[in-house]
Amino acid sequence: GKPQVSYRETIRKSARGEGRYVRQTGGRGQYGHCIVEVSSLEPGEGFIFENKIVGGVIPKEFIPAVEAGVRESLDSGVLGGYPIVDIKVSLVDGSYHEVDSSEIAFKIAGSMALRHAVEKGDPVLKEPIMSVEVITPEAYVGDVMSDINSRRGSIVHLEATPGDTRVIRAEVPLAQMFGYATTLRSMTQGRASYTMEPSHYQEVPKNIADELILRGGARQGVRH
Repeated sequence: GKPQVSYRETIRKSARGEGRYVRQTGGRGQYGHCIVEVSSLEPGEGFIFENKIVGGVIPKEFIPAVEAGVRESLDSGVLGGYPIVDIKVSLVDGSYHEVDSSEIAFKIAGSMALRHAVEKGDPVLKEPIMSVEVITPEAYVGDVMSDINSRRGSIVHLEATPGDTRVIRAEVPLAQMFGYATTLRSMTQGRASYTMEPSHYQEVPKNIADELILRGGARQGVRH
């Protein structure tokens, strides 16, 4: 099959989510409860966790457990099981039980709260975009450019170089670049060459995102 593309998830708007994990089974129970707020960061900023608990509504020793639960949920995403990035998570409120609270209960509560918040934060899928440079004889420029467009790519720059070669710079989703070397070779009779490197992540068009989310859900079924 095709190599895997590492998609990412992120949120479009700020939201708040609550996680409450309560279990009463003979003897000691389990109790963890927290409320988190999520907001989006600039692309590439990753993940920031902020503890805004005041007045000990969640004891200090349970805060790392909440963060661990949040991180676990970030890894598995909410759309297609892809990691959530560029998000700030603030722990703002919660409660605890003198006897029943434990690290594991707060970890589960943190994980639940994060999922609820992200689901309300208008989550979207992002895909890796490659910066592609093609050096081709002038005769093939039209074909090369229309092929790039057909791959959901956009031409950034076209430059004439000495002789009859042209340099085409474009941005193309990685998912559309598999098999490109073969196509380019046959399109230009082996006279063009290309290089590509990662550029940035960009929101996936809705029709493609819907398909990926379905596929990701199926994959998660196998993975968990």
